[in-house]
Amino acid sequence: MWLTDARVVDVVTGEIQDGVSVEVSDGRIGAISRQPGAGERMSLGGRYLVPGLISVHTHLSVVYPFSATDENENPGLTVLRAYGRAQDALRAGVTTIRCVHELNRADLLLAEAARAGWVDVPRIVGAGRAISTPGGHGDGIGSAIADGPDAFREAALAELDAGCSHIKVFITGGIANLGETFDHPEMSRAEMRATVDAATERDTYVVAHAASSQAINWALDAGIRSFEHAYDLDEDTAGRMAAEGVFLTPTLCVTSSQEWMRWRGFEEFQIEKSLEVHPSHLASIRRAVAAGVTMVNGTDYPPGDPIDDTSVTVHEMGLMEGAGLSPQLALAGATSNAARLLGMEEEIGTVEEGKVADLVAVEENPLADVAAMRDISFVMQSGRVVRDDRPAA
Repeated sequence: MWLTDARVVDVVTGEIQDGVSVEVSDGRIGAISRQPGAGERMSLGGRYLVPGLISVHTHLSVVYPFSATDENENPGLTVLRAYGRAQDALRAGVTTIRCVHELNRADLLLAEAARAGWVDVPRIVGAGRAISTPGGHGDGIGSAIADGPDAFREAALAELDAGCSHIKVFITGGIANLGETFDHPEMSRAEMRATVDAATERDTYVVAHAASSQAINWALDAGIRSFEHAYDLDEDTAGRMAAEGVFLTPTLCVTSSQEWMRWRGFEEFQIEKSLEVHPSHLASIRRAVAAGVTMVNGTDYPPGDPIDDTSVTVHEMGLMEGAGLSPQLALAGATSNAARLLGMEEEIGTVEEGKVADLVAVEENPLADVAAMRDISFVMQSGRVVRDDRPAA
């Protein structure tokens, strides 16, 4: 198949190839050419072609309000809930997701079903269950609970043995529970190092829910290289994160979506807390942007959920642009930089010959304004068209 009359967006260089055709063969991009070859043709009508989107902070099985979570829920019910959210994400153009905690390891089960050809969902890079300290931020939502370095090491190895691709930990509190604070680390330095050591043995990495600078610095010392939220990040820590080349998922939508939270059934204290934290959160992310920290797109909410006439993933992209990222870097955060974080940059994240044909088409140039991503009309995953809303010829 040839996708003709396309404008291919290079999310790394910021260049656009105008009036080209893209060959899709055996699920991959075979060629990008001025002249299409023989075979079936599908005209994109001059639309801009970008890589399939990648969301790196995903919870498909989450329950709202969080207090309604049943840690003893039948795994079949958990997977069915996750399946619906995964389908929504795929139709929204999110062709790859990194899960960072799922009840009953629903991400691993859903990924297995996808490999068997039973379900159409995004490519899933799973963490299984996150690991939390007793009474910590992840306690009560189905996390593995550990206390002490040896216990964290054993818990991490257990998740990796179950088929996880990375390990998720909670190193501070957040905004989900009453009485939580940002400034008190919930893991010791030794526990962080033990978790990183276990991940390193299996050639993978640790991602941390991390609200504030002290815990982030401890985690950097331990070798953690992926951080979520950064609600209260100082300038020095932002500079260190940039210098060490780690990744930050700002999840700005967590403190910018109070109407969505109320619609979804969040508890009122959580909505009020998110509103209270928003100014400092935004200031922290602006400091990270100014320091040059590598940003990636993740939402903490199901990535295909509707919000403000778009998906949560695209909404987050706009919030990242509003925090100071250029449109190109906001788009790279959901494509090429996210692929680098996952260690999948040779397969996905850019529109290049030989890579997997994960493709999204939009009407306007997203390098001029990421709001163009609100108008996705075509989605392809691994060479298979999963959505085509273009007007009939």
